[in-house]
Amino acid sequence: MKTALLVIDMQVYFTSMTHECLPNILKLDAHFKAHSLPRFFTQHGHTRQELTPPLKNQIVKRWGPAGSIAKGSVDWELMPDIAKAAIGCPVVSKNTYDAFINSHLADLLKEHAVERVVVCGVMTDCCVDTTARSAFNRGFETWLVRDACGTATKKQHESGLVGFGYAFGEVLKTAEVLEKLGHEGPD
Repeated sequence: MKTALLVIDMQVYFTSMTHECLPNILKLDAHFKAHSLPRFFTQHGHTRQELTPPLKNQIVKRWGPAGSIAKGSVDWELMPDIAKAAIGCPVVSKNTYDAFINSHLADLLKEHAVERVVVCGVMTDCCVDTTARSAFNRGFETWLVRDACGTATKKQHESGLVGFGYAFGEVLKTAEVLEKLGHEGPD
């Protein structure tokens, strides 16, 4: 089964939420790269138009323009280690929690004949969980990586994992993902 890594929104804005998960994301990325498995990254942001009243984007309405990430800002940039890892990989632009909405992510996964996605990044209980559920709903076997996700609080993190694990897919640790994948290659 062809597996892809999907790294969600590892951007400067979320740095404070990534201290524990970043090393595991980099381990996963190194494994996928070493085995020539596809890797995809997302980058959340809003255009000037989306940040200007009248507000139409639901996330901007929820958090306000000041609490939203402006495309092209320093906060919008991928974190340095992630930017380096993403070189040569598709970076999918998104403006809502679900990376499949208003993007070409589904087409990219189909082009690469992906059947399973391993999802990690931030925020566990918002963009990660929503995108992982959406992948499941689109027919992809979906694994969420417990120690390669971060969010604002431990309670939010655990809530996102429990909800996903109940009905959508496996919740695994990085070591478990690497063991299950073994030497899986691109075919």
